[in-house]
Amino acid sequence: MFRLIICLLFSSWAFANDTLAPKFVPESQSFEDFLLDVRQKAVSRGVSTKTLDQVFLGLKPNPKVIKFDQTQAEFSQNFWRYLGSRVSEYRLNKGAQKLKIYQQTLQENYQKYGVPPHIIVAFWGLETNYGSNTGSLNLVRSLATLSYDKRRRDFFTEQLLTLLTLIDEHKIPPNAEGSWAGAMGNVQFMPTNVAAYGVDADQDGEIGLWDNTQDIFSSAANFLQKIGWKRGQRWGREVSIPETFDYQLATLRVKKTVNEWRALGVKTANGKSLPSSTIQASLILPMGYKGPAFLTYPNFHAILRWNHSILYALSVGHLSDRLAGTNKLYAAAITEPSLSRENIMQIQAQLNQFGFDTGEPDGISGPKTRNAAREYQRANQLPIDGYVGYQLFQQLK
Repeated sequence: MFRLIICLLFSSWAFANDTLAPKFVPESQSFEDFLLDVRQKAVSRGVSTKTLDQVFLGLKPNPKVIKFDQTQAEFSQNFWRYLGSRVSEYRLNKGAQKLKIYQQTLQENYQKYGVPPHIIVAFWGLETNYGSNTGSLNLVRSLATLSYDKRRRDFFTEQLLTLLTLIDEHKIPPNAEGSWAGAMGNVQFMPTNVAAYGVDADQDGEIGLWDNTQDIFSSAANFLQKIGWKRGQRWGREVSIPETFDYQLATLRVKKTVNEWRALGVKTANGKSLPSSTIQASLILPMGYKGPAFLTYPNFHAILRWNHSILYALSVGHLSDRLAGTNKLYAAAITEPSLSRENIMQIQAQLNQFGFDTGEPDGISGPKTRNAAREYQRANQLPIDGYVGYQLFQQLK
């Protein structure tokens, strides 16, 4: 759930140059003095000194956390590479088993929150591989370490203070473990998300995100409902587009009714007419005009609010569809080399040099870079899909 806050459109890359990598920059005060400041803030929020004495006893920064924060995957993953690694046969088979095992609980959950079982199980699979990878680092220590570091101090200090409150209220165990960034449990909630959306479904006093499936499913569904999931609607669908399609329309910023997309020649992936509907939808091309096309509905935006990554959201949608019994995608997979962060910085620098503003090159193909790519494509009479991939890299070279 930490990715809800900081996830980028694609997977993160490590800096190719160590001089660009963020460093652990604590205040001049010692870690112990910093904890005293945190203690005062926690007490002002009502956290007991007993709890603080327990969780802060002998606490030291964890250098592994800073290393994890600074070292992430070097290469981006294109759509097919990303989807293949996440919608695997293992996840499909294990997900089908989980749907059967927890059918009654998931159905009861659906009646209350309106989120279908296959959607909940898809999130569960993507977040922690159905609970097999919930993290093994002490949450208090990890968040205290990240709070002591000045780079994102405000964010992580708020997470730490919220965690301390949850522990003091006996909703979360004092020795709880999770990811290096403070995400916890089967659905990887950050502490503020636990506080805002966590559900004690069996009313035992705890929010059991590690081993209580009632709490896990209810918390995930409650979160999705609160961030916009619409009961009875699908997330989206794979579609086919005509050769004359205006690729400039392929962006989440453009919304049209399904009927309007149908009038523009958009069909289902197998070439049939789209159903009549006035639901607002956006069309996206996650791998450019040569790749698959998807018509996304309001529930897709709810998935994006869980995790701000189009590739993640598409993977959740496709995994959930497969678990519900649909077939593989119709589009043929495309083999394309991955781009490093340095490669994308080169794309940005070249676009800037040509007069298409991407901002300061940072190796992240965000909206400004994609808009600059569209302007470059328009100026050079290329398909205007805004895709920042290997083909654009070669064209600019």
